[in-house]
Amino acid sequence: MINRIKLARMELDLTQQQLADAIGVTRQTINLIEKGNYNPSLKLCLAICYSLNKTLDDLFWIKEEDQ
Repeated sequence: MINRIKLARMELDLTQQQLADAIGVTRQTINLIEKGNYNPSLKLCLAICYSLNKTLDDLFWIKEEDQ
Protein backbone atom coordinates (compact mmCIF):
# COMPACT_ATOMS: atom_id res chain seq x y z
CA MET A 1 0.00 0.00 0.00
CA ILE A 2 1.28 3.44 -0.93
CA ASN A 3 1.83 5.63 2.10
CA ARG A 4 -0.03 8.77 1.05
CA ILE A 5 0.34 10.45 4.45
CA LYS A 6 4.12 10.31 4.29
CA LEU A 7 4.11 11.54 0.68
CA ALA A 8 1.80 14.45 1.50
CA ARG A 9 3.91 15.35 4.54
CA MET A 10 7.09 15.30 2.47
CA GLU A 11 5.49 17.44 -0.27
CA LEU A 12 5.10 20.15 2.36
CA ASP A 13 8.64 19.55 3.64
CA LEU A 14 7.37 18.66 7.12
CA THR A 15 9.07 16.29 9.53
CA GLN A 16 7.08 13.77 11.52
CA GLN A 17 7.71 15.93 14.58
CA GLN A 18 6.37 19.08 12.89
CA LEU A 19 3.19 17.29 11.81
CA ALA A 20 2.81 15.77 15.28
CA ASP A 21 3.19 19.18 16.91
CA ALA A 22 0.63 20.69 14.53
CA ILE A 23 -2.04 18.16 15.45
CA GLY A 24 -1.16 17.51 19.09
CA VAL A 25 0.19 13.97 19.04
CA THR A 26 3.64 12.43 19.44
CA ARG A 27 6.09 11.80 16.64
CA GLN A 28 5.79 8.10 17.45
CA THR A 29 2.06 8.25 16.69
CA ILE A 30 2.76 9.75 13.25
CA ASN A 31 5.39 7.08 12.66
CA LEU A 32 2.94 4.29 13.55
CA ILE A 33 0.22 5.77 11.33
CA GLU A 34 2.61 6.09 8.40
CA LYS A 35 3.75 2.48 8.85
CA GLY A 36 0.14 1.29 8.96
CA ASN A 37 0.49 0.01 12.54
CA TYR A 38 -2.06 2.37 14.08
CA ASN A 39 -5.59 3.19 12.97
CA PRO A 40 -6.27 6.81 13.90
CA SER A 41 -9.68 8.05 15.02
CA LEU A 42 -11.77 10.08 12.59
CA LYS A 43 -10.91 13.21 14.57
CA LEU A 44 -7.19 12.52 14.16
CA CYS A 45 -7.63 11.68 10.47
CA LEU A 46 -9.33 15.02 9.92
CA ALA A 47 -6.59 16.87 11.81
CA ILE A 48 -3.98 15.22 9.59
CA CYS A 49 -5.97 16.14 6.47
CA TYR A 50 -6.33 19.78 7.51
CA SER A 51 -2.63 20.03 8.35
CA LEU A 52 -1.58 18.52 5.02
CA ASN A 53 -4.22 20.31 2.91
CA LYS A 54 -5.66 17.00 1.71
CA THR A 55 -9.05 15.29 1.83
CA LEU A 56 -9.88 12.08 3.65
CA ASP A 57 -10.11 10.37 0.26
CA ASP A 58 -6.66 11.66 -0.72
CA LEU A 59 -4.98 10.18 2.34
CA PHE A 60 -7.08 7.34 3.70
CA TRP A 61 -9.24 5.85 0.94
CA ILE A 62 -8.06 2.32 0.19
CA LYS A 63 -8.29 1.67 -3.52
CA GLU A 64 -8.78 -1.87 -4.78
CA GLU A 65 -5.32 -1.90 -6.36
CA ASP A 66 -3.73 -0.86 -3.02
CA GLN A 67 -5.02 -3.90 -1.16
